[in-house]
Amino acid sequence: MKKIITVMLLLGIAIFTFIFGSSALAADAVSGTKVFSANCASCHAGGKNLVQAQKNLKKDALEKYGLYSAEAIIAQVTKGKNAMPAFGKRLKPSQIEDVAAYVLSQADKDWK
Repeated sequence: MKKIITVMLLLGIAIFTFIFGSSALAADAVSGTKVFSANCASCHAGGKNLVQAQKNLKKDALEKYGLYSAEAIIAQVTKGKNAMPAFGKRLKPSQIEDVAAYVLSQADKDWK
């Protein structure tokens, strides 16, 4: 049952993102900056990855590892993976969405 709810939640997020496009998420990038600075920058400052350098937050790496979408970033931040801890219990879903918007906006600008 828990798995079905998780799948439905992720599907709902995917549908929302598809309907409203990345421009809806871009409005939250400013808030995402603050959340990213407080929770992610210790490992990912400037789009880098201090634990696994090749798995950084640059656009080409995000595309290579299948993470160049809000849905994928939201899932990764929420659940964690490998060395990355899960933030699903520490951050609100809206904060995680804001971080995804921020990461995508910065990746598009090559973190400059």
